[in-house]
Parts: sequence; structure tokens; C-alpha cells
Amino acid sequence: MEKAATWGGCEVFLERGDITELEVDAIVNAANSGLRGGGGVDGAIHRKGGPAIAEECRRIIADLGRVPTGQAVITGAGRLRARYVIHAVGPVYGTDPQHEAELLASAYRHSLALAREHGLHSVAFPCISTGAYGYPADQACQIAVRTVREELEKHRAPKRVVFCTYTESDHKLYRRALGLEQE
Repeated sequence: MEKAATWGGCEVFLERGDITELEVDAIVNAANSGLRGGGGVDGAIHRKGGPAIAEECRRIIADLGRVPTGQAVITGAGRLRARYVIHAVGPVYGTDPQHEAELLASAYRHSLALAREHGLHSVAFPCISTGAYGYPADQACQIAVRTVREELEKHRAPKRVVFCTYTESDHKLYRRALGLEQE
């Protein structure tokens, strides 16, 4: 794990690997609005975390209905090393061009707000909406870094944020966006 920055007194790290292996208070899931556990990071979190996560997700959907795009909810983490999973629903690229950047930023803001509300000290983010939802990785990276920086400088919590990338190409995008590498 590489330290990338300190924003608002909070440490920001970059990690390339499997987000389900991180020991943090919460990992963020790039979820769908039905919290059903799909492919990519969503499927990996549900598989490794076990049935407890899916059961909590079913209860949330039964109580509240589908999670709107740009929003997030929190569950326990089942068998994961993290204590919680924050399920953030990012936009499907191309379905709402005028609002999708704001919806993606909102998913990051709501995730950090849940972390603060639950007194969490560390949270790890995957690349939200860039897999099956098709958001261009370079644009999504810029939105993620800018939004997290603004939130940490404004609220000074959580104390540690990790951007966890899975692919080498995403890792390079985040290294550049975080000022760890020149273009």
C-alpha cells in the first residue's frame, strides 16, 4: 500500500489488488440498485462475504425499495476482513449524460457520509461504475479523486481512505490523478 496524500488531516493510500482482502473498517461495493450481487467487485464481495451480506441486502430492499443511483447503504461484512460493506450505486454510463458525473460523485459522497455516521476510521473504494456500467475509467478516476478530496477537506473524516484498483491500467490512472506519477 502506497501513501498518496494527506487531505484534511486524513491519509489517502493507493493499493492495487483485491479489495475483499483489505483490513479496513469498511469496503465500498460498486453495487446495483437492487443490491443483488452481480459481477466484478460486487460479485466478489458477495461471494467472499457469504450469505449474511445478501440477507442484509434483501432486508434493506424489502424495507426501503431499490437504492437510487448516487446513494449508498451499509451492511455488515460477513466473512470479509472489513467490518462493514458500503453498497454505493453508481450510474450506468450513457443513460443520463447530463447528470452522470454528479451521480457518480454523489455515490462517493454518500459512502463517506455513511462512514462518518458510523464512526468508521478507514474505508476502501473500488473503481465505481467503470466495469459493467461502462463509465470511462479516466473520467471516473478524476471524479473519485476530486470528490474524496473535497469531502475529506470539508469533514476531516474518515481518517484513512484507500483507493483500491484491480487492473494495472486503473492503477496508473490513480497514480497520475494522485500526483504519484507524471504523465
